[in-house]
Order: sequence, then structure tokens, then C-alpha cells
Amino acid sequence: MLGRPRDIHVRTLAIVLAMAVSSTADLRAQNRKYAPGENFSRNMKLIGHLPLAPQDKVADIEIEQDLSRPYAYVSRNKGPAGFQIVDLKDPAKPKLIHSWFIEDPDLHEGSGLKGMYFKLKGRYYYAQSFQFRVNPDKDLVAVIFDVTGLPDVAKIKEVGRIRTPDMPGGAHNMFAYKHSDGRVLLFTTIASAPNNPYGAAIWDMERFVAGDANQGLAGYVPLPEPRGGSTGGYHDAYAAYDPVSKQDRFYGGGPETSPMGGNFVYDITDLKNPRLLASIIAHASLQSGGHTFIPTPDGRYGMTIMTSPGHQPVRFWDMKAALDGKQPVISAPIGEWAQGSPQKSSHMIELRWPYAFIAAYQDGLQILDVRDPTAPYVVGFYDTWGRMPVFEGGGVALGAFGLDVRNADGLIVISDDTSGLWAFKMDGFDGWNGNNWGVPNSSSVQDWDNGPEGAPKVKPVTMN
Repeated sequence: MLGRPRDIHVRTLAIVLAMAVSSTADLRAQNRKYAPGENFSRNMKLIGHLPLAPQDKVADIEIEQDLSRPYAYVSRNKGPAGFQIVDLKDPAKPKLIHSWFIEDPDLHEGSGLKGMYFKLKGRYYYAQSFQFRVNPDKDLVAVIFDVTGLPDVAKIKEVGRIRTPDMPGGAHNMFAYKHSDGRVLLFTTIASAPNNPYGAAIWDMERFVAGDANQGLAGYVPLPEPRGGSTGGYHDAYAAYDPVSKQDRFYGGGPETSPMGGNFVYDITDLKNPRLLASIIAHASLQSGGHTFIPTPDGRYGMTIMTSPGHQPVRFWDMKAALDGKQPVISAPIGEWAQGSPQKSSHMIELRWPYAFIAAYQDGLQILDVRDPTAPYVVGFYDTWGRMPVFEGGGVALGAFGLDVRNADGLIVISDDTSGLWAFKMDGFDGWNGNNWGVPNSSSVQDWDNGPEGAPKVKPVTMN
């Protein structure tokens, strides 16, 4: 028997109130003062932890994907800028095996934010970006190292340094990508360069390693016109192959603060002729700039983090109309996920469909199920920050800074700029291959030997 309408109404109201109390309690629980590692969901398992540096000295993290090379590279932000290598052969006992810092650190005002590894002709390399504000090395974009000989750190060799004298400011971010034409590319974003006419630079790593006089410069990804007036280039960069359109696509977030703000998709199949495919330009009340921009494996949806104005939720965008040529500018998100406090922000995303792994600053690691991009929800979290929230004086940008996911076994690593390196596993997530989920096997992880899945097999383009 369904009962009288009034009874149904009373019971429904009671359920809603109970859910609200429970939800409020959960939010309060996540905002309580816990020591790092004491606040987490039951499906998260701490594997290992390694403190690395004082507050605000640790930046991004990159983990190699081959299980036979269990190395994670942690960028050191400043004081001094550089990187450190952690051996995760036994993830329960992370071991710091190597540290490299820029020479004359007192003279280098700036940061070492993002690092990427890549494989080329059977050898392994690591690229560390730098962004120095003043001389010396104001034009230094990245330092490239041959790390093939690990774990013997004595065999690490500096290969060379990418410089842009005509575009000082260094690289705020970078992304290593295996193009469908066989080239190993490094995209670098020069976010702070004044009057930057280009959004991102593209470097051919085979040409660079071979000593090309032009450092292997292969082209640029522009900022859309006529939306000029930018004070910098893209903030973050990402690239992926779309097997349906057979296009290599670039996803640029930024600039972070400018009239140019937004997120943009380019066809970069022909590196000399990038072609704008889609623009995400929200109303100024939602954003005045872009930051992080990651597509789903099928390329239809975009996931963004925007930090200007600050304290923005993670947003989801349906790009189909733009990619089909029907609506070039997308202005309204289809969904969003906000943290427990409206004053908090997130930073970086790793997407392994249907999960989005987020380095959420003071909320540590947050994992979302994004199968329905209109209603994403948390399926796991681990607090690596462990302090009361800090919001004043820009303090929101503290805590979980970077993250990466190893597809072979599902190991999740976080770099927290206060508490160091963390390694986790989530129950039921023991590795990732897109084919197992009915989506292209596309993520930030590259198949350096074979190129993008679904791409036509071609002979790699080599230096003339």
C-alpha cells in the first residue's frame, strides 16, 4: 500500500533532511584537522610515502610506465629548482636515488614545475621544464637528460638545453607525445612571455638529441585570432590521437589570466598548419583564463580546471557540436564537481576512463567517476595535506600539486608540495587499458615504440 500523500511527503522530507545532515557531516569530516594520511576513503590503500622537502618546494611528478623501470621523477619548484628521482621497485619503501639542481641556485629566481619522460630509439630520456624570471637563464625552457642507465645514477647524462632567446620566460608546462607520423614531440608552453605570438612550441626530440642547430623546433600551436591581447601562451598542454577523424589533436588551456582566456582544440596532424577545431570560452563570471584541459579518450568531452578567478570547480564540456563544425564556441558546461569548500581549488588531472584522478591541493587526491559527465561523483579520496584549510594570501595553492597513474598496475602517485611523494592503490583498479572500457586506449601514457593506437603505421619522420 502506497500510503496517504501526506505520509509520503513527511517520509520524503525526513529522508532529504537525513541525507543533508549526512552530506554536511562528510564535508566537515574532510575539513577537520588530520595529520597527513589519517583522512581517506576505505577503498584507498596507502602503499608508500617519502617526505622530500619543506613547504612549497615540491612541484609535479612523472612516473615511467614500464614495470621494469620503476622510477618516478619529482620536480623541485624552487630553492633550488631541479628534480629528484625516486626508485619504486618496492613501492612500500620509496627510495630517493638522485637529485639534480640548477647550478648557482641563488641566482635563479623561478621554478622547475613540470617534467616528462620519453623513449626514443631504445633510449629513455627525461625533460625538466624551467621558468626563470630573471637572468641568468631567463631563456631556458628545459634541460634534457638521458636516463637509460638507471638505476645507476652515474650513467645519467645531460643531453642538452632548449632555449628561446627571442621568447624569454621559460616553460610553465610541457607534454611529451608520440605523433601519428612517428615523431616524438615535446610541447612546451611559454605562459609568462610578454606579447607571446605563439601559444605553445613544438620540439622534435630526435632532431634535438641529434644536435640539430635549431634545437629540433618543429612548429607552434597558435592562440586563436582575432582574440589577441594575450600576455602569455597556453598554461597547460595535452595531445591525443583521435582514431575516428584520424587527427592528432592538441588541447591547450589558457592563458591563465588574459582577455584570451579559454581552452582550445587544434588539429595538429600537419604540424606546419595547425587548425582550430573547437573553443571553450565561458562567460567572464565563470572564467577569465584557462589552466588544465584534458579530453576523454573518445575526444567528445573536455574536463577543465580554471584558476582565474580562483576557487573554480572542475567543469565538464560537451565538445561534439564544435568538433562536428556546427558550433565553434562552447560556452556552457554540462556538469561540474565542486570541492567541500567553495574557497578550495584543484590543480592537475589524470584521466583513466571512467575515473578522473585529481591533485586537489588541500583536499589531496580525489578520484571521480565521470561516466555521466553531467553528474560526476567522488569514489575515492586520500588527504595528503593534513592541515586546517588555508585560504589567505594565495595559500589555497598548497598540498597535492601533481599526480600520475601507472597503467600497467594502477599505481597512483601524488606529489604534495608539503608532505612529499605518496603511492596508492584503489580497490578494484589494478591497471588501465581503454579497450576494456569500450573507449580508445588513449591517455597521457604514450606507446613510444608503436605510436598511437589506431593510427596508420608510417615510417617515422627523421632529420634530413
